[in-house]
Amino acid sequence: MNRAHSYRVEVEWTGNRGSGTDGYRNYGREHLIRIEGKPDIAGSSDPMFRGDAARHNPEDMLVAALSSCHMLAYLHLAGAAGVVVTAYADAAEGTMVTEGSAGRFTEVVLRPVVAITATSDPATAEAAHADAHHACFIAASVNFPVRCEPRIVVEKPGPGTRDPRPG
Repeated sequence: MNRAHSYRVEVEWTGNRGSGTDGYRNYGREHLIRIEGKPDIAGSSDPMFRGDAARHNPEDMLVAALSSCHMLAYLHLAGAAGVVVTAYADAAEGTMVTEGSAGRFTEVVLRPVVAITATSDPATAEAAHADAHHACFIAASVNFPVRCEPRIVVEKPGPGTRDPRPG
């Protein structure tokens, strides 16, 4: 059964420096992103496009959305497969090319480092990344490749814990 999900976001431009957009260099790219019931996000464009480097830009947020979506799908699928994840950190990177005044992403690479318990199966933990990629709604919505280069770290068993894996 198909179900529609709706996400409402308000974006307000706050970069009018008094004369609107009467010249490319005369206005700020600052804006606020508002989602009801959540903290505002201070946004801007990438500094390459005259934006404020201290604020989030759409390109960063797209890469973050892909990384977050993959992580959340992964945690669910790993847990369901009996893999106990104790830590997860991703150093995701997106590549965008510009051609004249237009640009587009050519790929995003996720590089999650996942710590699992000694009693968890590393092969299952790694395989869950492929399943997570297919389960990620954001990755399914973009028109460029999203690659995943995971690293699985198996924690050493604690005192009194026997590692049941052979070898």
